[in-house]
Amino acid sequence: MARRVGICAVGQTTYEPDKWNERFQGMALEVLESIQAQTGVDFSENRGIGMSINVSDDIFDARTISDNAMTDVLGAHFGCEEKVAQEGIQAIYYGLAAIQSGHVDVVLIVGHCKESQCQSRNMVTHVAFDPFYTRPVGLDFCAAAGLQAQAYMDQSGITEEQLAAVVVRSRENALKNDRLPAVEAVTAEEVMNSPMLADPIRQLHAYPVSDGAVGMLLVAEDRVKEFTDTPVWITGVGNCMDSFFLGDRDLASNFALKEAARRAYRRAGIADPKTAFDVVEVSDFYAYQQPMWIEGLGLCDAGTGGLAASVGSAGRTVINPSGGTLAGNPLILGGLVRAAEASLQLMGKANGHQVDNVATALAHGMMGPAGQFHSVVTLARD
Repeated sequence: MARRVGICAVGQTTYEPDKWNERFQGMALEVLESIQAQTGVDFSENRGIGMSINVSDDIFDARTISDNAMTDVLGAHFGCEEKVAQEGIQAIYYGLAAIQSGHVDVVLIVGHCKESQCQSRNMVTHVAFDPFYTRPVGLDFCAAAGLQAQAYMDQSGITEEQLAAVVVRSRENALKNDRLPAVEAVTAEEVMNSPMLADPIRQLHAYPVSDGAVGMLLVAEDRVKEFTDTPVWITGVGNCMDSFFLGDRDLASNFALKEAARRAYRRAGIADPKTAFDVVEVSDFYAYQQPMWIEGLGLCDAGTGGLAASVGSAGRTVINPSGGTLAGNPLILGGLVRAAEASLQLMGKANGHQVDNVATALAHGMMGPAGQFHSVVTLARD
């Protein structure tokens, strides 16, 4: 990939079930000020931030043109401000393209979401479905995930005990992550006895309602030293979208993820993903997704994801040391938080959940019902 792009800083708020006392702008400002404090970056016309990218969603924000109220916080008054909705990791793709094209040298990304504002997160995702054929039967992302979980579990033979182990380990990791102060430990028995949401998905198999904000600074290679001594290089990107109608898809095939990973690995020059990464952060909104996604990423063989996810590693690769999306990140920010956490690992700044000797990492984002759209970003340090 020509003209390397580095992630020079990461900023995050805490992620909590209800930030009732925080406005969107306040959360975003906390992230921006953290990034400025780390790098000294400003909005000067020639040397400062040349593009700001907002990640937000009209329905979750309950307002049209959700980025409109964020312009000043992003420092883009009369400047360049763009928006990415739904899957936040796409903002990295966007910023990468803007820098590699020569359009700008410095890109600020800030995403926010308050899932607690809506009466039901499922009511929000219900709107994503076709209004004539699939919305009237009550489909939402959780119900669609239940259909996919059934198909995957039938194909892979993954057990209730393995899914419970995924949840327990996710919570254990999250307890070491100071960005997730509301997380509580659970036992395997509590997971397996929790109420059913959408068979076979149980209440503790699902990620909790979450509010928060995250951001990062992307900089062209020839200027990264102005902002940091520990840049994280974006080495590969790839994405792919499967069919919109669930009936047109093989829900257990991992089609879109395999194709997104193939594209990212090709750009990064990765021949064998099983040996390529020290840390992988996957967007696991439901417990079954972690083993399914690591199989789709090629980190382990088909049918072995349950074992790998339950122990938290595939070979030398550590899976979701941050706790993952399953521990509590907003839907639209899941992939962007995964990239932020992977970057912190590479910078050696992951605090209580730092993995030793991390040189390469992968971040994964997912959006849409039953893994309709997947994005993969590969990262490395010098």
